[in-house]
Amino acid sequence: MPAVSKGDGMRGLAVFISDIRNCKSKEAEIKRINKELANIRSKFKGDKALDGYSKKKYVCKLLFIFLLGHDIDFGHMEAVNLLSSNKYTEKQIGYLFISVLVNSNSELIRLINNAIKNDLSSRNPTFMCLALHCIANVGSREMAEAFASEIPRILVAGDTMDSVKQSAALCLLRLYKTSPDLVLMGEWTSRVVHLLNDQHMGVVTAAISLITCLSQKNPDEFKTCVSLAVSRLSRIVSSASTDLQDYTYYFVPAPWLSCKLLRLLQCYPPPEDGAVKGRLVECLETILNKAQEPPKSKKVQHSNAKNAILFEAISLIIHYDSEPNLLVRACNQLGQFLQHRETNLRYLALESMCTLASSEFSHEAVKTHIETVINALKTERDVSVRQRAADLLYAMCDRSNAKQIVAEMLSYLETADYSIREEMVLKVAILAEKYAVDYSWYVDTILNLIRIAGDYVSEEVWYRVIQIVINRDDVQGYAAKTVFEALQAPACHENMVKVGGYILGEFGNLIAGDPRSSPLVQFNLLHSKFHLCSVPTRALLLSAYIKFINLFPETKATIQEVLRCDSQIRNSDVELQQRAVEYLKLSSIASTDVLATVLEEMPPFPERESSILAKLKKKKGPGAVSVTELEDSKREGGELNGGGDRGPDTSAMAASNASTPSPSADLLGIRSAAPIGAAPTSAGSLLVDVFSEAGPTAPSAAVNDDGFLRFVCKNNGVLFENQLLQIGIKSEYRQNLGRMYLFYGNKTSVQFASFTTTMVLDNQPQLNVQTKPVEPLVEGGAQIQQVLNIECLTDFSDAPLLNIKFRYGGALQNLTLKLPVTINKFFQPTEMSSHDFFQRWKQLSQPQQEAQKIFKANHSMDTEVLKAKLLGLGSALLDNVDPNPENYVCAGVIQTKGQQVGCLLRLEPNAQAQMYRLTLRCSKDSVSRRLCELLAEQF
Repeated sequence: MPAVSKGDGMRGLAVFISDIRNCKSKEAEIKRINKELANIRSKFKGDKALDGYSKKKYVCKLLFIFLLGHDIDFGHMEAVNLLSSNKYTEKQIGYLFISVLVNSNSELIRLINNAIKNDLSSRNPTFMCLALHCIANVGSREMAEAFASEIPRILVAGDTMDSVKQSAALCLLRLYKTSPDLVLMGEWTSRVVHLLNDQHMGVVTAAISLITCLSQKNPDEFKTCVSLAVSRLSRIVSSASTDLQDYTYYFVPAPWLSCKLLRLLQCYPPPEDGAVKGRLVECLETILNKAQEPPKSKKVQHSNAKNAILFEAISLIIHYDSEPNLLVRACNQLGQFLQHRETNLRYLALESMCTLASSEFSHEAVKTHIETVINALKTERDVSVRQRAADLLYAMCDRSNAKQIVAEMLSYLETADYSIREEMVLKVAILAEKYAVDYSWYVDTILNLIRIAGDYVSEEVWYRVIQIVINRDDVQGYAAKTVFEALQAPACHENMVKVGGYILGEFGNLIAGDPRSSPLVQFNLLHSKFHLCSVPTRALLLSAYIKFINLFPETKATIQEVLRCDSQIRNSDVELQQRAVEYLKLSSIASTDVLATVLEEMPPFPERESSILAKLKKKKGPGAVSVTELEDSKREGGELNGGGDRGPDTSAMAASNASTPSPSADLLGIRSAAPIGAAPTSAGSLLVDVFSEAGPTAPSAAVNDDGFLRFVCKNNGVLFENQLLQIGIKSEYRQNLGRMYLFYGNKTSVQFASFTTTMVLDNQPQLNVQTKPVEPLVEGGAQIQQVLNIECLTDFSDAPLLNIKFRYGGALQNLTLKLPVTINKFFQPTEMSSHDFFQRWKQLSQPQQEAQKIFKANHSMDTEVLKAKLLGLGSALLDNVDPNPENYVCAGVIQTKGQQVGCLLRLEPNAQAQMYRLTLRCSKDSVSRRLCELLAEQF
């Protein structure tokens, strides 16, 4: 930039600023400003033409006055005239005034655009930069229309100076964000991408910001940037701090550029080219290794730069979710930050580990830090860090640690900040339902939840516990006894009264045999809370009273007396008055049989998912349930499926409104016994017939099976992705039944029309698949969900196909995917001793029952990774069974409707030769062969 000469000091401006600062009052300041404005106006209107210096000085004074908060309604034309000056300082002030004061709808825009065009074509780098800065600062649509085609040419021109390229890249980024439809790269795409190879690091840093933004909207056009980004990242990561002296920040080479490169790579799936992928993995490993090195400086700037790169690298590792070693190492590195003295690092570590907990490969590694996370929940001073700790406990929860985590979250609830209590309550309710194998524990947990944080227990929570109690005979007596005891507390929350009124009204007879909980004692206990409750709760209690008359005739006189009193039949609330009158009349004139019919026990609720999870995600805010966050669902399904998400209605203890299915709730009715009184299913299918049937049609598109093998040993993730559509999958299986959720995400800003999906099951009588139709319109950026119910009738080898058709921009899109439904999904794990295993192994000794394959290792032979994949297979991984401790053995039974197929597996790794020998013995030969084919591709 040209130096400012001594004569450009603008003494008059300095005097004016000094006068303003010396003003003793606001009135004095306004008086001085008005005087100056009058002077400037007279100078601009005077007959004497002003020279460039004077114009610059007066325009600068106007700019200063504007920045003080005063309106400026003149001087714009003089500022535009300064743009034609050949002096840098005059042109600079003109552009500065325009950038700050000129409205994008101003009539002067055309004049300004002409001046900018002249400067852009002048080839003077200083003037070009000023013009580009002005375009970026104003950023109006008019400027985008005028210069969107010119700036890319300047950006890629061979004779453009580096400083101008930097300004051009950032200017183009600004225009793209304000008017994306006007910035069309077209022929410039490949040349813009190749700016990543530019020798000037500043150009690369500016260009990568532009490319990242463009890649998010048009990933296919810019996919060649991946290999260039990996190459540039590799050079930076492997360089010493002295190699890039001009771009080294506190001993960290080019930290901002490194972060931008890692962020760009997160716009794409893992590279398909093996060499590029290997180089990227090396870069990530180097970043993780450097994190372990002693710091080269004690300055906070050094650690900030180093950690910024580390966290971006971990985000990329999580995004790929395909490198088990890196995932586990990332988890271990984050674990070290959990006890760091810096609060921000602890927060970021907890946040990143929440995402890691969803990965099949790193979930177990995350669980090892449970004590540290619990301690953070109890001792952290910052509420936002405590909230992240609660989120991580929720994410790492599974069947093995559910009781411990729920207990800790309940304990924390007593002292938790009010801002996060409602969310904590929802999480505790979800975990208690999802992982409860003991219904009494579930009931205890929810009642304890109401006791501790009753004000934050939403209707969905207490509705749900009632639904589950109604649908489970074995817990009804215990629930009645427990809620009766809870109601005896002197201070009892109103939600507890609601639950108590409902459960005792339905199942109070189950504890009436005990004199301490006789019918009259139950009634008096409930009625003692009546006058302290709100109108809706009183209405529910009145319904419970009339139920008592049916269950316990001996309480009839007492309850009728209560209903007959003036406070009930003449109540100012119409609802309470009507109930009291109607219930009193019903109990007086109806016969015992009629009363028993009208007030019979509530039937089981129909099987639907819980609405608690939907409420939690709604509380998290818009966009919380994206396809890429499917991994947030847990690996193990709960044992509870208490029925529909319908709340009890206070008028007849009926249900209220059904909820929308949620992917992370209990997925199947198969997790629990069929509801009592449920309608019988058809002979041809064990699945509940609630979905419409669609006849399969042969797809015309080629079958895409790229993601098929990735899901043999896992159930959740992204099945397919291109520039238009992302398809996520979440599935759960039990015995011979399965349910699959498919999530279709529109990645564009344009609506998908005529969106249809068709299941193709040609020549596959082994599977019965029921599908729910999808919405025909998918808005831009939106996501829709489809549910598939799957029943395995007998063993199979071919997976079902899903044909997807929709119109995008008038063009018909046709896609056929192979769904990851494989025979091992119907595994039930079987625990065996060493003796039993080899005895059964010998029994399966017929040649056709064995399938064996020796093959070279395709992936890392890491022990933890192998165990994770074998567990993901679905069979039981047996410890201390094989005489060779290096070998792995598994046992399980494949459940089909027609038969059960016992399977034994033995995997013998040879680390030195990087080879495996896989042997399977099954009671059915076709199963042995199919499992051997599938598993050989996983190791």
